[in-house]
Amino acid sequence: MITVCSRCRDRIGFGELGECLICCGSFEKIDDLISDILEDLNDYEYENFDVGVRLYGSSKAIELFLKEKFGIEDTLKDDFKIDFARRFSSRTGKLRKVNGDVRITINLEDLSYEIDVSSVYIYGRYIKRVRGLSQTRWICGYCEGRGCEKCNYTGKKYLSVEDLIITPAIEIFKAENAFLHGAGREDVDARMLGNGRPFVLEIAKPRRRKVDLRHLEEAINQYAKNKVVVKFFDYCDAKSVEIIKNAKFKKRYRVVVRFDKEIDRAELEEVLKKLETVITQRTPIRVLHRRADKVRKRKVYSAKLILHRGKVAVIEILSDSGLYIKEIVSGDEGRTKPSLSELLRVNARVEKLDVIEVLGGLEEILNTHVFKSLRG
Repeated sequence: MITVCSRCRDRIGFGELGECLICCGSFEKIDDLISDILEDLNDYEYENFDVGVRLYGSSKAIELFLKEKFGIEDTLKDDFKIDFARRFSSRTGKLRKVNGDVRITINLEDLSYEIDVSSVYIYGRYIKRVRGLSQTRWICGYCEGRGCEKCNYTGKKYLSVEDLIITPAIEIFKAENAFLHGAGREDVDARMLGNGRPFVLEIAKPRRRKVDLRHLEEAINQYAKNKVVVKFFDYCDAKSVEIIKNAKFKKRYRVVVRFDKEIDRAELEEVLKKLETVITQRTPIRVLHRRADKVRKRKVYSAKLILHRGKVAVIEILSDSGLYIKEIVSGDEGRTKPSLSELLRVNARVEKLDVIEVLGGLEEILNTHVFKSLRG
C-alpha cells in the first residue's frame, strides 16, 4: 500500500496516510510557491493570470503506475491547478483567464515554475515621409548585427520604421522588445503617405500594460523627428496580427517614370488604359534572393496620367495588394506582362515611388471579437 496525504487519498480512494508519494506535499507548499511567484511579478502590471501544470520524472512515473496497476486516471494536475488558481486569486484579487496577461507553468516534480508575460498589441497606421528607411529591422549582412565599418557600427544595413517606433515604446512599456507587424511593406526607397499603412505594434514582455495611446503617439513622433508619423486607434490582441498580415488591401501608388525617349501624351494615355487589366508577374529579379520564384496574378484597377513632360510622367496606379509596381513599369526583362515598357516599346523605369493610400484596415472591424473584450 502506498502512503498518501489526505488530499490525494480523497481523490484516488485508497492509501495509508503519511508522506505522500503522489503529490510529494505539493498542496501544502502552494502558499509559499505563490509568495515566490508574486515576488518575481512585483514589477509587472497584470489584470489576470493563467496557470498550467506539468508532470516530469517521478511525478509522471507515479501517474503511469496508478493507471497501469489500478486503472486510475489521476487528476492530480487538474486538482493542483484549481487549488493554486483559487489561492492565487484570493491573494491578488485577480481572476484566472485563458492565456491571461501572465501565464504561470509549474513543474510538480520540484515545484519549479516559469512565468510567461503576454504581449500587448496596439493597432495603428504609420506614415513614412522620407526615403531610405526599411520597414522592419534590417541587420547588416557583413557583421550580422555586431557592428562594423560598413554599417557605421550600428549593426544595421538601414535605419527602419520599426526602429523609430519601437524604441520609445519599449521604454514607455518597460518591455524587453517590440515588433512591427505591417499590412504589406513599401520598398526602402519608397515613401508611405496618405492615410498611412495599417500595422500592429507588439510589445513583448511589458512591465506596464496600459499606456495612454496619445502619449505613446507623441513620444514616438517626437523621437522619429518627422521621418515617421504614427496614429494609434486602439489596443487589440494577437488575432489582429494574423488579420493584418493576411490582409489583401488594395493600394494606390504615385510613381515618377522616366522614359528613354520623349513619349506622346495621347499614346501614353492610351497605353495606360491597356494596363488596367490582370497582370501576370513572376517574382522580380531584384528580390529573388529573398523571395520564392513564382508567378502571381494581380489586377490594376486604374492607371491615370497626372503629369507629363517629355521623357517624364507622373502616374497614379490603383492595384491589388502584392503587385510589384516598379516592374509593371520596367517589365523586368519580360517577367511582368503586360508592362508600360512593353506596351510603349520604350524602356521605362521608376524614379520615385510613393504609396499614397491603403484601402482598408482594422478600423473596419473595431467592433468585432478582436476588440470587444478589450473595450469591456
